Amino acid sequence: MSTHINAPEGAIAEAVLLPGDPLRAKFIAENFLENPVCYNDVRGMYGFTGTYKGKKVSVQGTGMGQPSLSIYVQELFQFYNVQKAIRVGTAGGVSENVPCRSVVLANGACTDSSLQTQRFGFNHYAPVPSFELLRTAYEKAKEMQLDVKVGQCFSGDRFYDENETWKFWKKYGVVCVEMEAAELYTLAAEFNRKALAVLTISNNFVSGEETTAQERQTTFTNMIKLALETAIAE
Repeated sequence: MSTHINAPEGAIAEAVLLPGDPLRAKFIAENFLENPVCYNDVRGMYGFTGTYKGKKVSVQGTGMGQPSLSIYVQELFQFYNVQKAIRVGTAGGVSENVPCRSVVLANGACTDSSLQTQRFGFNHYAPVPSFELLRTAYEKAKEMQLDVKVGQCFSGDRFYDENETWKFWKKYGVVCVEMEAAELYTLAAEFNRKALAVLTISNNFVSGEETTAQERQTTFTNMIKLALETAIAE
């Protein structure tokens, strides 16, 4: 067991989906996995392991923001030998080309997080996903006839941002903003693991379009299915 995950040895699969919302983890386990077993409920941050198409897969909530995700992902990598970590979460679109319910594969994650400053000081690290997972997810999306977008996200530390930082990042080609991917990619590099963020656009800052809280918690099935197919691919 680790500090925040009370799973015994062998309870967690080598491939794990990472929703921020623990209730989304529960939803994924109950609706997409066969014979799911809850291995973690510490602080209400649910984790489940089951099978998908006969292959062992886990799903672990991470909470919101990079500091929270950092705790769970580090423990998954360091103590539970997780090899593939796929974030399944929501993002706000900052491009006209990613309307609500679009699926984005994040091929890079800009960030303003002090977590990066603590690690790298005045150096500038570029958090990127596993090319293998990115390529697999893109190919699986084509097989599933999903019109996914590949582009950079911005992982910010502030949700309520009166400075409207998204306008700055839009200028440099970023297509969406969220709060976790940069730390996921950085930890994967540190531990030599594979990681990818698969994101569903829940609102678009340019058009003003939004989805409901209920949709964000219990739908977005294209993203979930794509992540699962990617997770079990050899």
